[in-house]
Amino acid sequence: MQDFFENVSRYPRYLISVVLGIFWAFFKSLKPFLRNPATAIALVGLAVASFAFLYFTLKAMLGLS
Repeated sequence: MQDFFENVSRYPRYLISVVLGIFWAFFKSLKPFLRNPATAIALVGLAVASFAFLYFTLKAMLGLS
C-alpha cells in the first residue's frame, strides 16, 4: 500500500514537468520571431488578443457580471 501512495505522489511532479516542457518547446519555437521588432509586437498583440478573447468569452458563458 505504501508503494501505491508513493507512485500517486509522483503524478503532480510529472504533470508540472510535462506542462513546463510544453511551454519551453513553444517558447523555443517562437524565439527566432522575437528578434525582429515587427514580429515581436505582432506576437505580443496576438497573445494579448487571445487572452482577452478567452476572458470575455468565459465571462459571457458563465454569466459573470
